[in-house]
Amino acid sequence: MKSMFKTTSLIALCFAAVLLSCAKKEKPAETTAAVDTVKAVREIWSKEQANEWYKQWGWLRGSDFIPSSAINQLEMWQAESFDTTTISRELGWAESIGLNSMRVYLHHLAWEVDPAGFKDRVNTYLTIADKHHISTLFVFFDDCWNPSYEAGKQPAPKTGIHNSGWVRDPGNKVFTDTTFTTFDSTQLATLERYVKDVLTTFKDDKRIVLWDLYNEPGNSNYGNKSLPLLEKTFLWAREVNPSQPLSSGVWRKDLVDLNNYQLNNSDVTTYHNYADEKDHKSWIDSLRTYGRPLICTEYMARTRGSRFENIMPLLKAENIGAYNWGLVAGKTNTIYAWSDPMPNGKEPKVWFHEIFRKDGTPYKKEEVALIKSLTGKK
Repeated sequence: MKSMFKTTSLIALCFAAVLLSCAKKEKPAETTAAVDTVKAVREIWSKEQANEWYKQWGWLRGSDFIPSSAINQLEMWQAESFDTTTISRELGWAESIGLNSMRVYLHHLAWEVDPAGFKDRVNTYLTIADKHHISTLFVFFDDCWNPSYEAGKQPAPKTGIHNSGWVRDPGNKVFTDTTFTTFDSTQLATLERYVKDVLTTFKDDKRIVLWDLYNEPGNSNYGNKSLPLLEKTFLWAREVNPSQPLSSGVWRKDLVDLNNYQLNNSDVTTYHNYADEKDHKSWIDSLRTYGRPLICTEYMARTRGSRFENIMPLLKAENIGAYNWGLVAGKTNTIYAWSDPMPNGKEPKVWFHEIFRKDGTPYKKEEVALIKSLTGKK
């Protein structure tokens, strides 16, 4: 998780038992042809359907990816800074150590400015990734880090500060009041068009593993204020009914209402864990009770006890998809820990995230050797 605050180390995961609940059905806004022609809302996949789907992928392993030349999602996806050279080079490094999938964040503002161009760039990214035998898990919304954002040139990184330029989506702009309780109907209509347009365009794309509809809902002290948008996003996605599964990962056990909704409405169970192997195994044991495939969409924070050597073998043995945060050190500054800035910009003794330096050399050769041994890459 790209937390803006420290969370306590979790000893065990204990999600409350709840009955299956469906998203409230609402009439979608009449906004585009894609919206007008969507199918009726589908139900959550059965456990059998989800487990059968999972078999086709084998063991998914990869990273949460943004090219080292981008500070945030907008710099990655806007036309003027979409960097195919860096994307291809860095995905080539991922391929070279046996990684076969990447989790990638989108941003609605890049689509809003240029819908057709944005979708073309998404397709270009998928083409590059596929060339490197890498599948993709896309993320729509995100409650982490900076609340405001603008189109155009993005800010430079703040020296020694983790994810200084990362932006939420949609962040505070979706609310009309400072208490973050009333939604802006115009913003919601834009978000609905965005989700449905992207899903309709790529709903049968075999290069896409899964749609991660909302990253860490409730982060940045939103709590349950994120639940209505989470519910609407699942509804919009079900109306499109893509062939890929829908999910939103649980990440903090005290967000009970959000956890219940996420676990009972995701086709495939996804989660984040940045703790050691004992804590991580307790999450696995609890989440197994839902009977669905498990994919860990964020792990690996070296200074918090989540490392390749103690977590990646566990995930492989459990046949759990494994996406560590970060591939190549770059403008996101995620070699620095969440709450441990280094204003002098000195390289930390122990990197928080990332596998490669910007020139392609590994941060730790022994880690890359381990990854290659687990992925069967010679």
